[in-house]
Amino acid sequence: MDTLHLRISGMTCDHCAEKARRAIESLPGLRAEVSFDAGTAIIESGDAVDEIAVLQRIEEAGYTARRTDHNGLPARGEEPLHIAIIGSGSAAFAAALKSVEMGARVTLIEAAELIGGTCVNVGCVPSKILIRAAERVHQAAHPPIEGIEAVRPAIDRRRLLARQQERVDALRQAKYENILQQNPRIQLLRGFARFQDSFTLKVRDGNGAETLLQPDRILVASGATPFIPPIAGLADTPYWTSTEALQSDTVPEHLIVIGGSVIALELAQAFLHLGSRVTLLSRGKLLSREDHLLGERLQPILEEEGMRVHLHCQPQRIDHDGQRFQVQVSEQTLHSDALLVATGRRPNTAALNLAAAGVETDRHGAIKIDGHMRTSAPAIYAAGDCSSQPQLVYVAAAAGNRAAINMCGGDSELDLEVLPRVVFTSPQVASVGLSEQQANLRGIANHSRVLELDQVPRALANFDTRGLIKLVAEKDTDRLLGCHIIAEGAGEMIQSAALAIHHRMTVTELAERLYPYLSMVEGLKLCAQTFSKDVSQLSCCAG
Repeated sequence: MDTLHLRISGMTCDHCAEKARRAIESLPGLRAEVSFDAGTAIIESGDAVDEIAVLQRIEEAGYTARRTDHNGLPARGEEPLHIAIIGSGSAAFAAALKSVEMGARVTLIEAAELIGGTCVNVGCVPSKILIRAAERVHQAAHPPIEGIEAVRPAIDRRRLLARQQERVDALRQAKYENILQQNPRIQLLRGFARFQDSFTLKVRDGNGAETLLQPDRILVASGATPFIPPIAGLADTPYWTSTEALQSDTVPEHLIVIGGSVIALELAQAFLHLGSRVTLLSRGKLLSREDHLLGERLQPILEEEGMRVHLHCQPQRIDHDGQRFQVQVSEQTLHSDALLVATGRRPNTAALNLAAAGVETDRHGAIKIDGHMRTSAPAIYAAGDCSSQPQLVYVAAAAGNRAAINMCGGDSELDLEVLPRVVFTSPQVASVGLSEQQANLRGIANHSRVLELDQVPRALANFDTRGLIKLVAEKDTDRLLGCHIIAEGAGEMIQSAALAIHHRMTVTELAERLYPYLSMVEGLKLCAQTFSKDVSQLSCCAG
C-alpha cells in the first residue's frame, strides 16, 4: 500500500474538500481522505501513487497542494516549513527564534509601529525603571537607620522619563530589532491579521493593501490591552491606563487609582513615593488571587506610607471638568488631578475572526489552549497574554518556545504547576505554589506557619522588618506546597522556594539546607524550622 500526504490550500468549506476528493479519486485506483478543517489529504493506492498526476488534478479543481509527511510537515526535499506568527512580543520572538533554529522560515505579522510587544515598550521595563527611581526618592526621604539625615530629593520627571525611554529604546533595539535584522529567515510583515479560514490569513496594511498568507502553521501571540470597566462617564474623560501613567512627564498632586492587583499597586506606590497623594479604590481585597494574608498585611504598609486604601468599592460615575476628575463612590465624591484605571488586561483577539478558523475562546476572549499550546483548530497554536495562560512575560516566552517545537514536529509541554510570581511593591510580594485556600479547595489536608520578619537577622540588620514568610505544607508528609512572602528582596527569595516545591522537598529538608548569613533567603530556613521549633529560642545561625 502506497500513501501520499498532502497539504491543500485554497479550500474554503467542506464542499471544497469533497470537490478535491473527487478530483483525486478520478485517477484509477486511488482512495482519498480530504479534511477542510486540517487542510490535508491522505491518498492511498495499492500501487505507487503518481504524485505529479495527483497534484495536476488538484490544480485543475482550483486548489494547490504540497507533499508533507504524516505529521503534516514538509516532506524531505520540499520547501521548509512556513510559520506565520501574529504579534512581535516575547512569545512571538521566542517562537520565531526557535522555529528558525529548527529549520523553518517565519513571517512575523505586526500592526503596531514598534515591535517588541508590551513588556519592553510599555510594561515590565519602563515600570521597573519608574519603580526603582521612586524607591530611591522614598529611601532618601525616609532613611530606615537613625543617624542618616532625611533629604527630599528634587524630582525632574521629564529627565526621569527621558532616561527611562532611552533604556527602553536600547533594549528594544538590542533584543528585538537587531535580532530581526540578523535573521533573514524571519520576515516582518506590517499590518492587521485576520483569519479567512483555518489555514489562511488576510493581512491589511495601513494603506488598505491586503496580503494573503497560507502558512503551514500559525501561532497567535497578539498579547493583551488594558481592560476598561463600564463605569458611567469614564470613557469621556482623559483617564490613564498603565501606558499613559508610565509615559506621563508630570507627577500629579493627587492620583486616584482604580484596581487592587499587581499593576494598580505597583504604580500607585511608585507615584506615592514620587510625591503624589494617592487614593486606591479596589473592588475587592488587595491581591485577591493570592494567599489572603498577603493583601491583608500589605494594606497597612501602604497606609502607613500615606496611601488611602478603600476596599470593596466601585465608582458609580466619573466626570472631568477640564481640570480635575470627580469620582462618585457611594455617598461621596472624590476629586483628583489624575485617574489611573488598572483593572486587568483583556486578550487582543476580537478582531482576528477566530470563529472562521474554528478557534475557541473563553468568555473574556482568551484563546483556549492545552499544555502544548494547541488550539481547537489543527495547525493553529497560541501563546502569551492572548491565551488562557497566566499573563506573565516569562510564561509567554516559555510558551512561545515550546509552541515552536511542537509546530516543527516536536513534543514539548509547558508545566505551570510551579509558577513563581512577584509584585514589585516595596516591600515586594512573592508567591509560588498553592495558597492555604487553594490547598483546601483541592481537598489537600495542610498546615502552615507564618514567620514575622523580626525573626530574620538580615531584616533586623536592615532596620526593615515589614513583612512575613508563610509556608504551606501537606499535613501527612510535610511536603512543601506553597510559599508566600512580603519582604524586601522577596522576588529573589521566591525561586529557592519554587525549586524546593518542584523537587518535592519537605519542610524538614528545607530547614536542613545551608543558607548564607546574613541573607533574606535564610528566612525560608527559619520559617521551615517553625514547623518543629520555636525559632525565637535559637541562637544566630542555629541549625
